[in-house]
Amino acid sequence: MKHTPTIRAELDRYLQQEGLSMTEFGHIAGMNRGAVSAIVSGNKSMSINQLDLITEAMGLPEGHFYDLFIENFIIDHPPNMRRIEPFLYRCAELDRLDAIRRVVGAIMDNLLYSPKLFEIAEELLEQGRNEAALLLYEGVAETERYQHSERLAVCQYRIFKIQIGDDQNQNVRAASVFEAFVERLDEIEQLDALKDLANVYRSLRKWDKVDEMAKKMRAKAEIQYSMKHEHNSREHTDSTDKLSRPLFVYISYADLLCASVCEARGDYQQALQYTYAYADLDWVLETDQDALYWLNLYKDWAECNTYIYRLLSGDTSVLTDYVEYIAATTADNENEKLSKLLNIIIAANQFSIDVDDILKRFETIIATFSQQPSSDDMYTRQVIPDYIAWFGYEMAYYYLNRERYSDGFKQLLLAMVQSHNINNETYFINCMGLFVRFQDHAVPETKAKYFNFIERVWENNVQKNGAFNRG
Repeated sequence: MKHTPTIRAELDRYLQQEGLSMTEFGHIAGMNRGAVSAIVSGNKSMSINQLDLITEAMGLPEGHFYDLFIENFIIDHPPNMRRIEPFLYRCAELDRLDAIRRVVGAIMDNLLYSPKLFEIAEELLEQGRNEAALLLYEGVAETERYQHSERLAVCQYRIFKIQIGDDQNQNVRAASVFEAFVERLDEIEQLDALKDLANVYRSLRKWDKVDEMAKKMRAKAEIQYSMKHEHNSREHTDSTDKLSRPLFVYISYADLLCASVCEARGDYQQALQYTYAYADLDWVLETDQDALYWLNLYKDWAECNTYIYRLLSGDTSVLTDYVEYIAATTADNENEKLSKLLNIIIAANQFSIDVDDILKRFETIIATFSQQPSSDDMYTRQVIPDYIAWFGYEMAYYYLNRERYSDGFKQLLLAMVQSHNINNETYFINCMGLFVRFQDHAVPETKAKYFNFIERVWENNVQKNGAFNRG
């Protein structure tokens, strides 16, 4: 049987090696002699704070003894949350995810510890220590997997939000797992959950799922809005304070999502009907500043999307007004301008419109579109990277079909790189198809660049065993 060393033995060996008395070491570590003696003799348990002081005094890196701490004081011992809690926070500070994983594995066979670990996970998430929080949420979810509890559903919601990232295949899996838990959430929290799911499915272009999530969200939000204003109870008002935006927004956002579904299906007339629905918000009873902000936002979105759906349906007479509208909305961030200009280039390709002057007018803004967004908002994090790849493809299509090959191949490579970054197989294949179609017009250096990039992607695909699915 392998003998596990102890921190006490390591400390005792150090004292003998350096010829230090307990009093002298205590002065170095900022501890009194009695505390040092009790630790060495084994008469007193050790706190994580004391361990850090001892580690620093011995000239060792932070966290050096954490694996031994787990062995000596957590594994095969009755869990003591007064010792474990500060240890988990300290591990999170030092990004010692391996240590957190071992602790969770050692204690999570007992449901009694789920509530406390869930509280710690929530605090870590609040601190922005997402990876550490994820390990705790996963541990609690695994322990409570057979419990029909709201806490389990909340854990799955947190896991979903943390896991959503650039890899669209991973996003599909995360959304699919979480969707089964939405109905177990508090009725109010379900609204944000459905909104976030809809935004992820929207970025994945799974329009049937977007439609499903939007209609569920609308039905639930209408019930809650009716309850809020019919009963006007303080209890209900307090519960809606947990929402990320005013309650009426979830109703109008459902209409906006349904409009985007119709747009994707080419049904621009129905998309316009949904747009008129969220443009007409006279039924909203709230008048506070937050409500007015959202009301103005929907008014702007409705004006914009009315131009878009008319343009995409073939009414090119609105193009001039739409361009002036974009130019006038100077308060927009680059992400908003990206989605607005994307529709112009889509219409240009669909109806063979020359938009060189428009692209020249906005060339400074267009040059910034390759930058990745930084935001906590699920829409910005998921939909905008998708739009960047899409915009690059449409720009490449526009230039290549007008025999502006240098500009076209430059945009096409940017679109391919972005499609690969977000692991969007459909966009990547579309880009490859466009390259094959026009490759005879590429100079040798451009061809070599494309083939080298495609080869690297394929090699990565093989190494990752399916970063792009062949089927």
